[in-house]
Amino acid sequence: MSTRRHRRQLVIVGTGGYGRELLDLVEAVNAAADQPLYRFLGFLDDEPAGSADTDLLARRGARLLGGLDLLTGLDVDYLIGVRSAAARARIDRYASAAGRRPATLVHPRANIGGDVRLGPGTVICAMASVSTNVSTGRHVRVDVGASVAYDCRLGDHATLAPGARLCGGAEVGPRAWIGSQANVVGLCQVGAGAVVGAGAVVVDDVPAELVVSGIPARPIAAGGGAADLAGLPTDDPRVRPDRRDLADSRASSASPPPPRHDPAGTRAANELVT
Repeated sequence: MSTRRHRRQLVIVGTGGYGRELLDLVEAVNAAADQPLYRFLGFLDDEPAGSADTDLLARRGARLLGGLDLLTGLDVDYLIGVRSAAARARIDRYASAAGRRPATLVHPRANIGGDVRLGPGTVICAMASVSTNVSTGRHVRVDVGASVAYDCRLGDHATLAPGARLCGGAEVGPRAWIGSQANVVGLCQVGAGAVVGAGAVVVDDVPAELVVSGIPARPIAAGGGAADLAGLPTDDPRVRPDRRDLADSRASSASPPPPRHDPAGTRAANELVT
């Protein structure tokens, strides 16, 4: 009897750096598996023709297939490689309406504890650490070197930037952004659409749609959210993002927990969600 696994076809939405980093993740997952789990077809992007950096894609051996509308006709799984949480939410709704399934991937060099429940589309990048009894919503990104301690909860489309840290029992709301090297003290809650600036230390709850920065973190702006502030210096008091009228969503049903980290365990986690 043949034991050959059927490879799922996969596309990445977004040709920027976030999207191209996801290609690294897909390649690492394939390389660590006994047999490649995904057949990567290419990138989708709705940016005007010529604005996507096709040279950078070509250097990765990849290509731009076309716009997001191709999801309605392609039998593929997908990853969302865009920085904006609001855009991630819109793409998620569109792809779900088209009946497409998001891939959920864990880098082979990430550390995953017990009873970790990853929502559809969540990606755990290299050198990240996710401890025990953690759950994520849809299309959450735990970036390179970020860490999530025990009993944490991350809502739909939340982002932990490189090196961000959540202490035990912290909660991050939908669309929230935790900046690079920022720390959220245990049991603190970061509200929906809030932004924690790079290097900040959160010692109190952060209300929804608020931008905080500093040690300890203090408000510097209100209104809007991570969608507009991800690429801006959040310690600049001139930051005034636009408000987004996106309804908060609850974390959806998660996939079964992967085993504790070891090379075979991480491979099993990736095979489980494909």
